[in-house]
Amino acid sequence: MHEPNQEWYFVERPEGEPTLDCFELREGDVPTPRRGELLVHVRYLSVDPYMRGRMRDSASYAEPWAVGDVLQGGVVGEVVASESPAYEAGDLVTGRATWSEYAVLDADDAAPVDPEIADLPAYLGVLGMPGRTAYFGLLDVGEPRPGETVVVSGAAGAVGSTVGQIAKLNGCRVVGFAGTDEKTSWLTDDLGFDAAINYRTTDAYRAALDEVAPDGVDVYFDNVGGPITDAVFTKLNVDARVAVCGQIAHYNDEEVPTGPRKLPLLIAPRARVQGLLVSDYATRFGAAREQLETWVASGELDHRETVVEGIAKAPDAFLGLFSGDNVGKQVVEVAGPSRGEDHSP
Repeated sequence: MHEPNQEWYFVERPEGEPTLDCFELREGDVPTPRRGELLVHVRYLSVDPYMRGRMRDSASYAEPWAVGDVLQGGVVGEVVASESPAYEAGDLVTGRATWSEYAVLDADDAAPVDPEIADLPAYLGVLGMPGRTAYFGLLDVGEPRPGETVVVSGAAGAVGSTVGQIAKLNGCRVVGFAGTDEKTSWLTDDLGFDAAINYRTTDAYRAALDEVAPDGVDVYFDNVGGPITDAVFTKLNVDARVAVCGQIAHYNDEEVPTGPRKLPLLIAPRARVQGLLVSDYATRFGAAREQLETWVASGELDHRETVVEGIAKAPDAFLGLFSGDNVGKQVVEVAGPSRGEDHSP
């Protein structure tokens, strides 16, 4: 192909909160797929909080980006050329690729997309990595039991909103923390949460929890950290389980403040705190996807995507994660349908 290909490069390591200076949009050639690969016209790309960790020059569970690398993330796109018998031109797929208009995917790591089940952006959210994170993090780490109280921080994000709904499907009382009245209303009115706390309009988190979770907290799914987590730790019941998925309150800190030591609060309730990485469950992704698709198709699992239009806005969409711009999953619409037709329902 002779079309130009716009790509986003990582050009500067941030100190504290990232800025637009960390990114540079360049024009290159459309890549050529090799054996076992797919050339995909990217329709949507994902921006996710964990990417902030890849901007650091230090080892973590995700390999750090080198300055000068093309940025990478989850994508949904249409196959333009296939060097694999598993897919053909015109197929819709999802996988990991570069932040670019055209990208090469390893066919073995790609998965098909069914627009009859959900719109394409959902495959980067509830039916993608965030949905799987919620599924395994709650069910395997949180182990919710009917009648228990589940508290979710970052509850209006892609992971948290899915966690709360799965907890409701398991017969739990669910309380979510979110940062606007629009978000808390979405949680209670549309997603079925029993209560939601706007953490921006109150800092009396312990008192708020006393009101909406009077019987204490049995499962805490933590996406945020910070003062919210400090407050929840004071409300943990005996045999409580804490699933630590993210700590977005600290991702831009150069030095994480220690504050009061909270570990003594785990002794009396004999609470279990466990971190989770969704990649540990890779052998079970197929089963999780099947269940999540069933819930979405039946209407038992709702979802929402905040779509930022244009590849030029990808860094803005990423930075918006840290100011809470998104409701549900934050995605970037890179391109419309390649052949003048709409694959979405």
